[in-house]
Amino acid sequence: MDERRINILKESEAEISRLQLLSAFFQEETVYKIYLRSRVIHQLFANNEELDIDKLELFHIQFTASLIELLRKIKKSNEKNVTLIYDEIQLNKELMDKVGSSVYTEKSFNLDKQKQSLKINLSLRKLFEVLSDHTEQFPFAKNINTFSARYARDFYHDISTEQLGTLIEFTPDEVYIDVHASIERKLMGLLCKQDFKTEFFYGLKSGQLIVEVYKFIDLDRYFLFFPSRNLFLFCDLEQLRGVDLDNNLSEKDRLVQELAYKNDKLESSAATAKTYIPLEIIKLLEENYIKISDIDFLNHLNNFDVQANILKMMLKTDLF
Repeated sequence: MDERRINILKESEAEISRLQLLSAFFQEETVYKIYLRSRVIHQLFANNEELDIDKLELFHIQFTASLIELLRKIKKSNEKNVTLIYDEIQLNKELMDKVGSSVYTEKSFNLDKQKQSLKINLSLRKLFEVLSDHTEQFPFAKNINTFSARYARDFYHDISTEQLGTLIEFTPDEVYIDVHASIERKLMGLLCKQDFKTEFFYGLKSGQLIVEVYKFIDLDRYFLFFPSRNLFLFCDLEQLRGVDLDNNLSEKDRLVQELAYKNDKLESSAATAKTYIPLEIIKLLEENYIKISDIDFLNHLNNFDVQANILKMMLKTDLF
């Protein structure tokens, strides 16, 4: 075997190996079929010394080299796009970590709810004493509004101005009105009967105004505390239809969930983008595969430069 033939076969093997790596990367059926067909063509020349080895070299020059260059350009473009996607994923993760490390977590909210319930119960018991003794003593526990100031933004449910107005509406004759607080008469009666055993149920907000709703521990009855007026009234949950009270996620928790969901979609998008080949190029490769699969294509190899030129034109497009 002459040295030129050996060198051409050696270079042919190298080209096919490069094409094999690209077919493995893209996982595109047409590219893989072209790789297999190129391997068959190489083997045909390797096993038949009577064939003109220059035709194998011409095949790689006209077709394989251009195809490899095209696929490499697509791969580089895809990797740039994927880098941008992963940059966004990383930024989302950093934001998730920042939000997740916030001082006011769901765990601290649940713990502080119990403390707030105790403050309200003590305040109501004291208010009963003040009303009974006709004194002007301040009934509220220390820092009773700290809880809502801390958690309202993230954990309280939004309601409309109209809903807020309906909730805090009352008939003056049915309310004890003290210099420091006002409470519905029947509510105070039920509180005394139940020994002031209530628990924080959920918080509501309408703009800057907030309402805290409490539940009697042993009864399916509710009342509200409106801090802006130090007002206590029975609360009918039917008035809150349309408010998503089952969603206990804070705004921060919802943000973390949304970012996590977005990152899952971005991860999937990155996997797809990494190996994406424009449809126009896939169609061209399918045509090329048909041509090189033709048993007589070697006899028309000189005409194959038309397809090669199309491949080279693709290298100059803005498809990727």
